[in-house]
Amino acid sequence: MRGSRERRAGARAARLLTEALAPTVLVTALPLIAAARVSRSAGQFLLWGGIALTFCAVIPIGVLVHGVRRGRLTDRHVGDRTQRARPLSIGLASVAAGLLLLAAVRAPAELFAVIVVVFVVGAACALVNHWWKLSIHAAVAAATVAVLVPLAGPAASLGWVLVAAVGWSRVRLGDHTWPQVLAGVALGGPLAAGTFLALA
Repeated sequence: MRGSRERRAGARAARLLTEALAPTVLVTALPLIAAARVSRSAGQFLLWGGIALTFCAVIPIGVLVHGVRRGRLTDRHVGDRTQRARPLSIGLASVAAGLLLLAAVRAPAELFAVIVVVFVVGAACALVNHWWKLSIHAAVAAATVAVLVPLAGPAASLGWVLVAAVGWSRVRLGDHTWPQVLAGVALGGPLAAGTFLALA
């Protein structure tokens, strides 16, 4: 009985981590954090943050929700690798459009770099997932921390604990294996850090 309760508690904790630190949550939060850091007025934040939020989060998440409701996707995390190509492609097109708008309104380099990171990591995940089910949760979590450290300071390094927790949750729920999680971290972290530091 005790073992059963512990397994249920572990599954609940894993589900909470998977939902709270899902890619959709992180790609919503990171551009807004960047926009808040570079904006000198509420108007700038509303303009730059609004563009980033709309094209990096609202449209891509809307595609996922629509796909689930229409039965084209099994779930909003797109656990079936064969279903990932379409939402990832539409999401990347949306982020690319956002980049063009941010360039047009002359958004600061740091914010622009963050959105390029979202695009580059997303494109890399889409490419790998064409052949293998890499963990996008792990890739995006690692990319987020890799960007936050130079953007917000060394204290953001504590986020790596959450990256490990996300990885554990994906394996605990049976959605990924450890190699898939570690591959996500190995792809997302260095790629995000290199891209951001090259552009910011």
